[in-house]
Amino acid sequence: MLSDQEAAALACVDEAAVGRTLLELIAIPSVTGSAAESEIQHHLAGRLERLGLDVDLWSMDLPALLADPAFPGMEVPREEAWGLVGHTAGGDDGPTLILQGHVDVVPPGDRAAWDGDPFVPRVTGDVVHGRGACDMKAGLVAHLAALEAVRAAGLRLRGRVAAHFVVGEEDGGIGAFGTLKRGYGGDACVITEPTAGTLITANAGALTFRLTVPGKAAHASSRDAGVSAIDAYVPLHEALARLEASRNVDPSPLMAEYPIPYALSVGTLRSGDWASSVPDLLVAEGRLGVRLGEEVADARAELECCVAEACAAHPWLREHPATVSWPGGQFASGRLTEGHPLRDEVRDACADAGGWAARPRERGAPYGSDLRLYAGAGIPTLQYGPGDVRVAHSARECVSVPEVVAVARTLVLTVLRSAGVK
Repeated sequence: MLSDQEAAALACVDEAAVGRTLLELIAIPSVTGSAAESEIQHHLAGRLERLGLDVDLWSMDLPALLADPAFPGMEVPREEAWGLVGHTAGGDDGPTLILQGHVDVVPPGDRAAWDGDPFVPRVTGDVVHGRGACDMKAGLVAHLAALEAVRAAGLRLRGRVAAHFVVGEEDGGIGAFGTLKRGYGGDACVITEPTAGTLITANAGALTFRLTVPGKAAHASSRDAGVSAIDAYVPLHEALARLEASRNVDPSPLMAEYPIPYALSVGTLRSGDWASSVPDLLVAEGRLGVRLGEEVADARAELECCVAEACAAHPWLREHPATVSWPGGQFASGRLTEGHPLRDEVRDACADAGGWAARPRERGAPYGSDLRLYAGAGIPTLQYGPGDVRVAHSARECVSVPEVVAVARTLVLTVLRSAGVK
């Protein structure tokens, strides 16, 4: 049942404004590590200020963050990174709810695959297309719309709402890491990643690895005098496939719906510098899925052991073993605290706001996200947001405006019920 205050706030969710804001944010090409990633943080800081929030916009100390032993990794170079937190004033009589979202998007890839410029949003009916539409400009818009609705209804909260808008989620999580290091926390956190009408209460992890395989150079006409690093890599690739299969036996019930809950994939191979030479080096880079509850060190050790055993069984690699290193993003797994009320609070809010017909079901996700950083900091966290991750990172990326509105309405009730109304 809705209270009069809740009904008043829901009536203030403005669908037309949601659509306009979504178009504005997609038009800022905030690719991970680009100058526009900083531009959008300044743009959003202005929006939060106009909503009456106390805003902290700061330039992160990159050398200090990168030197931290717990730094979660980074895959693109950065000269700067901006943190942004806005929180409602007062609120000393209740808990703090964090509304979190990342501002960065992945590159558009082959622009010929898009129907027009990926950063000029295209509207068909009530669907908006463009890079970042669902991952996750729509989630940012849902946060802004919820905050505006509570403000427009003239409601004062007992607790606080804190908007954490972060950079660098796509390549490791430097934004969330730096925000938490600055001392910002809360009693619960909702991240509006695209969840297709479900509650994501757990994320698998994902670790970037590099495999360096040596060979022996020779002229291709006498290749028997050399050892091809490509040929030497083949048994390692086969061993990694067996490792993936063994790591996906009997997954957690939250992950059981996925064909491969903890994928192990090699994404790049680089070898050789001349067609008529036997290549003396191959470098493979890939991604190792981390099981729920598994320590990152244990996952790394299992892959390293797999590679070492494959090398020991190979006549060349036995004496010239491949090496494993761990560059780039390092996403641990994470999950909402067992039995925490946030799950049912968001479920009930969704049903009461008229979003989806039923209370959304719970599941895990096979990819890494900022959830693990907040959960690791002791902040109960889940994901619930507009859009479907299956179209994210593709030229088919899109989101429906009514879905963004439905999530914003759910967030309105979650805010009022979590932080409390005076």
